[in-house]
Amino acid sequence: MQVTMTVNGTEHTREIEGRMLLVHFLRDVLGLTGTHWGCDTSNCGVCVVWLDGEPVKSCTVLAAMAGGHEVRTVEGLAEGAELDPIQEGFRQCHGLQCGFCTPGMLMTCRALLDRNPDPTEGEIREAISGQICRCTGYSSIVRSVQWTAAHEAAAAATKEEAVAP
Repeated sequence: MQVTMTVNGTEHTREIEGRMLLVHFLRDVLGLTGTHWGCDTSNCGVCVVWLDGEPVKSCTVLAAMAGGHEVRTVEGLAEGAELDPIQEGFRQCHGLQCGFCTPGMLMTCRALLDRNPDPTEGEIREAISGQICRCTGYSSIVRSVQWTAAHEAAAAATKEEAVAP
């Protein structure tokens, strides 16, 4: 079957098997290997991408179901050479160790901050509760999100001051 979807702002049309999962379409067909594939049971969350702006586990979505929709992967976070603030937060606060869960965590945490720019620790932990990290103990991930929230708030305040009469 033929499927067309927009991935990270670029439209792609490909012939695929109807049973192909979105994670395999992204990795194997489009070569976007930032989206990891971990458990094959939707438990680990390493495959999280956005489908029409909402985080989804791409191992639970058929590629055909994403046809006609907008998909954003971890490769779509950075603007050229400039990291997204959540990526910088993970870098600054050591929110990654082995890096396997990082793409899914980044996508989930970016979505959280887009919905709630000042989440509590509990809200952060709830947002990432569907993802498994075997290396960090989650504390550094929580700190990364908090760092990002603080830096985005400071940047917004500076921007408002610059615009004020």
